[in-house]
This record gives sequence, C-alpha cells and structure tokens, in this order.
Amino acid sequence: MSSQADYKDREFLAVIGDEATPLTQDSVTGLLLAGIGHITTGAEAKKNFLVVDNKTETAAIESAFDSFTERKDIGIVLINQHIADRIRHRVDSYTAAFPTVLEIPSKDHPYDPEKDSVLRRVRRLFGE
Repeated sequence: MSSQADYKDREFLAVIGDEATPLTQDSVTGLLLAGIGHITTGAEAKKNFLVVDNKTETAAIESAFDSFTERKDIGIVLINQHIADRIRHRVDSYTAAFPTVLEIPSKDHPYDPEKDSVLRRVRRLFGE
C-alpha cells in the first residue's frame, strides 16, 4: 500500500520518445509543446525528457529510464512502445508504483497491447 509521502512531491512527467521530423510532430515534441518540459537548475541540470533517434544508443535509453524512475519529482514516465522494446528487460523488471511507467504509441509504430508490461502484469493477476 502506498502512502501519500510516496507521491506527494511527484509533480512532473518524464518522456522517452521518438524524434520530430520535418513531416511529423512526434511524441516528445508534442508533449514539450504541451508544456511538460522541465530542466532542473544547478550544476547538474537534469531534463525530464529524452529524444531518441536512429543514432541513440541503447545504453543512453537505459540510463534515462533508470534516472527517471529513480527521481522523486517524477510521477509518470511515458515511453514510446517501440523504444521500450529496445530496453524491454528494464521495463518488464520495473515494478515500483511510482513513478508509473506507461507505454504509448507513436505515429509510425502502433500500440501492441501484447507487448505492454503493465497489461501483461494485470493479465497475470487475473489469471489470463
């Protein structure tokens, strides 16, 4: 059971998503335009987003995922499902309630509920 202390200071979303191209406005850009972007102040400024393109190394995605899930100011981590597939072992083994990790579709990669780690956990709970 979670207490209020577990979530009361979690005021930000984090997003790991695909890049914007000249013809599309993809996940991260759209969310940043909606106002979710935040960069902490200080010597070690931290962003709450990672833009992933074809050149982004898997280690960088894993590092961002680990960083976002360890932060106490983030309540939800949104990650494009096709990017989550690149670090599936990390996403599937993440079990904490906060921040919540949600897999989302992108324009070029439709959502597949069979891959979603949260839905798979729910199905196991209900014996499906």
